[in-house]
Amino acid sequence: MIFPFLSVLSAGVLVVIDQLIKQWANAVLQPLGAITVIPGILELRYYLNDGMAFSMLAGKQTLLIAITSIMLVCVLGLLLFRKMGPWERVSWTLILGGGIGNLIDRFFHGVVVDYINVLFVNFAVFNFADVCITTGVILLMLWILYDSFQKERDEKRAKQQDGTTTDGTV
Repeated sequence: MIFPFLSVLSAGVLVVIDQLIKQWANAVLQPLGAITVIPGILELRYYLNDGMAFSMLAGKQTLLIAITSIMLVCVLGLLLFRKMGPWERVSWTLILGGGIGNLIDRFFHGVVVDYINVLFVNFAVFNFADVCITTGVILLMLWILYDSFQKERDEKRAKQQDGTTTDGTV
C-alpha cells in the first residue's frame, strides 16, 4: 500500500514544481516576453495556450477540462488499485502530475502557461507539465514493448521445455 501513496505524493510534488515555475513565468517572463538561454537552440518564451498540444482544440476549455479530468481520475485509479511494476508506476505518476499541473491552469485561468521554446526545430512552446506527460507516455510505451517482448520470450521457453518447437513440431 506504500507504493500507491508514494505515487500520489510524487505526482503532487510534480504539480507543485510545475505551478511554481508557471508563477515564475507569470511574474518574470511575461513582462520580458523571452529570455535566450542558448542562442539559436533554446529560449524561455512566455506563451498562453488555450488549446492542447500544438494548440489543438483551442478555445474548447470546457471539453478539455472534462476529458482531462476523466482521464486523470482513471490514471489515479490505476495508481491506487492496480498492481504494477516500477516502470509502469513511474510512467503513470509522471502523466498524473503533468496532467494535473495543466488542468489547474485550464480550470483557474482558462489557458495553460507555456515557456520552453526549442529554436532549432519548428516546435510548439511547452512547459514542465508537458515534459512530465510526454516522458511518462514514452516510458509507458517502452515498458509495454519490453513487457510484451518478455512475455513472448517466456512463452517460447515454456513451449520448448514442453518438448515442442515454436513452429508446432515435436
